[in-house]
Amino acid sequence: MTLPSPASFLSGAVAGLIRMHAAAGEGGRDLHPEVLALIYGEEWFRLLVPGRWGGRSLPLPQLVRLEEGLAFADGSVGWTVTLCSGAGWFAGFFPPEVFGQLFSDQRLCIAGSGSATGVARVIDGGYRVSGHWAYASGALHATAFTANCVVWEGEAPVVGDDGNPVIRPFLFLRDEVRVHADWNAMGLVATGSHGFSVEGLLVGAERCFVIDAAAATDGHALYRYPFLPLAEATLAANLSGMAQHFLDCCAAVFAQRVRDGRVPSGVAAEMERVLGLGRLDLYAAREAFYLAVDRSWEMVEASVAGLVSAAGAPLPEGAGGTPLPAVFAEVGLVSHALAAAVREWVDRLYPYAGLGAARMDSEINRVWRDLHTAGQHPLLVA
Repeated sequence: MTLPSPASFLSGAVAGLIRMHAAAGEGGRDLHPEVLALIYGEEWFRLLVPGRWGGRSLPLPQLVRLEEGLAFADGSVGWTVTLCSGAGWFAGFFPPEVFGQLFSDQRLCIAGSGSATGVARVIDGGYRVSGHWAYASGALHATAFTANCVVWEGEAPVVGDDGNPVIRPFLFLRDEVRVHADWNAMGLVATGSHGFSVEGLLVGAERCFVIDAAAATDGHALYRYPFLPLAEATLAANLSGMAQHFLDCCAAVFAQRVRDGRVPSGVAAEMERVLGLGRLDLYAAREAFYLAVDRSWEMVEASVAGLVSAAGAPLPEGAGGTPLPAVFAEVGLVSHALAAAVREWVDRLYPYAGLGAARMDSEINRVWRDLHTAGQHPLLVA
């Protein structure tokens, strides 16, 4: 596999527009209006919405490449598109007759949280929901929110067959939630990843959904792909894109420091040596990542094409008899390995950039902060 730079996954004009407004987006603590208009025009928030609602249902190999390209252009843009389009994937688990108007909206943007910090009490015809959820990227532009809740019936949580409390995701509309202006992280500033809450909200049973291949209501292979490796792969692609941006920043900063005579010749040679090693190692990690992601997608497509039972039947083994769980586990492993390699090389290279890289208004500093904020996501911690 010959793996191109993430710069090739976006047109130069698009990447240039995004990067041109990156600093202004951070200063305004929100996506720049021109960038947001681009996102709506390209329907990037609807990348994973089923085609029946006008969504793009983008295959996973194309998705992760686009997301790596977006994160390479600007971390906040890549992260917001990834998290909001990822929540749009949940549309594939709702019946066709439910929320069609919501999912068909050209400006659809779903923000949410995977933390089970809400309580949904069973009532006649539905649930009474209360909770507060943190870190909903894209909250400033969301037309809907998703959130996990522990389900209660009577005075106790409902317990599943495994003996653990039942946790279910719910869908809320924009005017049903309160958004809290509490995003104050050092990086990914323009993602507007604010918290949100509901208090005693009455919702119908149709607002509760199940994320499982067997519960998918759309036959596209995208909705037969398990959530965990899907999430791990898309988040790792973001870190990879930011890391490639960081390497380019290092090359420019190192060269300028050498031209300015700020480093001895021996140190200059060492900077270039370490930068070269970092490029090689991250290339290898990206290559392993894309090989595993592409292979897993091919197997899911083949498995879905071979289904002869009703929609929702369990997936058979992948091509060559490889159990699909093992294939998905490999996606998780390479995603974590890529994230670990990014952290290692970024932190190894950063000191060579000098005090100028500590300036909050420098490009390399913004990318460094975005990387280390994204790297805090629990799904990327080994």
